Amino acid sequence: MRVLVVEDEKYMNRIISKKLKVEGYSVDSCHDGEEAINYIKSASYDIIIMDIMMPQKDGYEVLKEIRYEGNPVPVLFLTAKDALEDRVKGLDLGADDYLVKPFHFEELMARIRVMIRRSHGKASNQLQIADLILDINAHTVKRNNNFIELSAKEFAILEYMMQNAGIVLSREKLETHIWNYDYQGASNMIDVYIRYLRIKIDKDYEHKLIHTVRGVGYMIKDKEKNL
Repeated sequence: MRVLVVEDEKYMNRIISKKLKVEGYSVDSCHDGEEAINYIKSASYDIIIMDIMMPQKDGYEVLKEIRYEGNPVPVLFLTAKDALEDRVKGLDLGADDYLVKPFHFEELMARIRVMIRRSHGKASNQLQIADLILDINAHTVKRNNNFIELSAKEFAILEYMMQNAGIVLSREKLETHIWNYDYQGASNMIDVYIRYLRIKIDKDYEHKLIHTVRGVGYMIKDKEKNL
């Protein structure tokens, strides 16, 4: 999952970004509203965590602009503005959640998981395709009740594919959701990770879940249920 952190206090920005990366998220960060608009126009994000009081443009202005342009990306305001009218204004402008500083990181992580579930129409922290189960909270994967060890990137790719089960995802789309804006790795990196996942997820099972759509990309689906 790819996250944009918009926070003008540089220390706080670094701490939030570091915590998110430890949790397996791909993170971009910026420090003012104008810069945030540029990032949002240049990439697709699964969630935006944004302060309200910022230079250039405040969080309200950024939110108003992206909603006016029809961008439905989930937005969580993370701010010291704790007055009721501030919360109401943020939510009325289209924010999906509002967390007041100081905050506990555990609560921030939980709210992020809820927002991502909601944006994908999921009611549970568990994603399941056939006998493959991914638990977002516990950060575990098992198939046919056998636990499978994945690296952070493998987990992130599998989670994104399972969030979009039955949908063909291009290499570019997978790459932009898993790596941040500054990523300059090998052009075949997605193919490499898909190969790793196939070895761990499909190799020992007759029923294959990860499929290649030639010339387009990859998808995960329970093939037997889609014939």
